[in-house]
Amino acid sequence: MRHLLNTLFVTTEGAYLAKDGQCVAVRVENQTRLRLPIHTVGQIVCYGRVSCSPPLMGFCGEKGVGLCFMSSSGRFLASVQGPVRGNVLLRRQQYRWADDDGGSAAIAAAVVAGKVANARTVLLLARRDHIDQPDGHPLHLAAERMADALRCLQQPGPTTDVVRGIEGDAARAYFGVFDHLVTSQKQDFFMRERSRRPPLDNLNALLSFLYALLVREATWALETVGLDPCVGFLHRDRPGRPSLALDLMEELRPVIADRLALSLVNRRQVAGDGFRRTESGGVLMDDATRKTVLVAWQKRKQEEITHPFINEKMPVGLLPVVQAQLLARHLRGDLDGYPPFIWK
Repeated sequence: MRHLLNTLFVTTEGAYLAKDGQCVAVRVENQTRLRLPIHTVGQIVCYGRVSCSPPLMGFCGEKGVGLCFMSSSGRFLASVQGPVRGNVLLRRQQYRWADDDGGSAAIAAAVVAGKVANARTVLLLARRDHIDQPDGHPLHLAAERMADALRCLQQPGPTTDVVRGIEGDAARAYFGVFDHLVTSQKQDFFMRERSRRPPLDNLNALLSFLYALLVREATWALETVGLDPCVGFLHRDRPGRPSLALDLMEELRPVIADRLALSLVNRRQVAGDGFRRTESGGVLMDDATRKTVLVAWQKRKQEEITHPFINEKMPVGLLPVVQAQLLARHLRGDLDGYPPFIWK
């Protein structure tokens, strides 16, 4: 089993990253604040005004360490990577599947089934806290709508457009009751509707930041196994969009990002005063809140689960890599279908 390597998050404005022997050195105002051996690092993610030396960029590419630059709000800017890894025959097979309507629809349906099943489990766990409510409670009704969506996905031969429609309906049902999952700080954290680019309230800002972290993990995982993160099956091709990474993260969003966001809010690990509204109307988190979220993210990745398909214990942080490996095996013909991660 692959080991979960560290992700180095650099959030200090003006920090400079350099190669120091076989280590990554983080320098602030000409003082070395941190040194990490490169073999312990899987990714380096830089937020805001952080710069990096060319020797370190080359060193990261040589060692297969992902180097990613994000805006202070968590928007992806650029990444540096070494030579393309993986078998070119696998990528050619990926492109063939992406151009085949039947193959794309089958993988898309599996991805959406995983997403809907995991989101429904989130609702059912919250439903236990409303056990005294009648069956007409919004959480119960949303869970039933999502069960209907799962039954529709099991029908033979749905097209990709049909799968996308089912996914959209299930997402509206899920986020339509997401506000019921927030049990504290209701005046500062609420879900009226899902808003992106920019997020228009604190909870949407928190979710968008976590989703940006997750899509970066999915992109790195796909590159690691040799797949092209830009050619997906559920998400359409678009220049600059990591469509396959977005596919891969769909089934993991409820399990990793949504549950973490709710935990941070309900346990009061983040507060409303850690967010601010910009002149454009979007909401951003401050530096202290972002660091709190990143620490919680790292802890979440270290939690152990048992993968239901391969029946092995592993850290949550390895789920994107394992799912990317399973997808690659399916495309090669080693598996009859793509097995999404179903949280139990």
